[in-house]
Amino acid sequence: MTVEITPDRAPVRSWLPGFVALAAIWGSSFLFIKVGVTELHPVHLTLYRVATGALTLFVVLAVLRDRLPRDPRVWAHMFVVAAFGVAVPFTLFGYGEQRVESMLAGIWNATTPLIVLPLAVLVFRTERLTARRAVGLGLGFVGVLVVLGVWEGVGGAHFVGQLMCFGAAACYGLAIPYQKKFVAGSAYSGLSLSAAQLLVATAQLALVAPFAGTPPSPAGLSPRVAASVLALGALGTGLAFVINMRNIRLAGASTASTVTYLIPVFAVLVGAVVLGERMNWHQPVGAFVVLVGVAVAQGLFGRRRPRPEVIAPSVRTAEPATRG
Repeated sequence: MTVEITPDRAPVRSWLPGFVALAAIWGSSFLFIKVGVTELHPVHLTLYRVATGALTLFVVLAVLRDRLPRDPRVWAHMFVVAAFGVAVPFTLFGYGEQRVESMLAGIWNATTPLIVLPLAVLVFRTERLTARRAVGLGLGFVGVLVVLGVWEGVGGAHFVGQLMCFGAAACYGLAIPYQKKFVAGSAYSGLSLSAAQLLVATAQLALVAPFAGTPPSPAGLSPRVAASVLALGALGTGLAFVINMRNIRLAGASTASTVTYLIPVFAVLVGAVVLGERMNWHQPVGAFVVLVGVAVAQGLFGRRRPRPEVIAPSVRTAEPATRG
């Protein structure tokens, strides 16, 4: 199923509230991860989060009378997408936030588009490298170095935590072009594919979780951590997908994808207000350079009036590639 979308048909007031809400949900996810890892192993936190998200989407599937994919090839590709788009990056963010501030993890999440482009060009051959995109990648790379503060030297738990968060973004960068190449042409809805993705990721995590110890009973968690798990699963991994689908339908895929620029803003605000976190001067400066690089690579400067787009359902599900 494909859907033609003309981004300028819907007035801004019809999609802007959902757009801001989505940025707030995904930006706050890093706060919930930070709280969750105080009592849960990162693998167990991811397992509970993904299972809750899958359950949420199954409820939506039932309400909309949609169904899971039946093509074995789709499920085979979902094994890869679930691993690199959900299970591994979610877990890496958990490990990373044991060592770094939640707001910094939100900044690293914004580097995903910089990883997507070279992989899409060099590995999956779904995009072409232009001079504009090359400049954007260069700016983004400089921003990454500034965020890391390489002039201060490397090493230590904080640096390792940043690398783990960057590794999570790199996983997203692999999952997005893979999904676009191998799943985008399927006849299933974005909701169906996302539910399948979370189901497979839950199975993967259930197999790995015992190696991290026996998962604690959800009933034994403190109310604070239990609420964080529910928020991560039901909101950040479940409801957020439905909101993103609506944003794409009303505003168009290009406009909806710019939520990437607001996510780190909310991550920083929530981390500072709720957890009292602070950053070094070079981290927000580097984040700004990264976002400028992403904007240049995506052609947001001097963009012409967009034409109607044809959006495949799996492209819609690329959104969690930018979530925490």
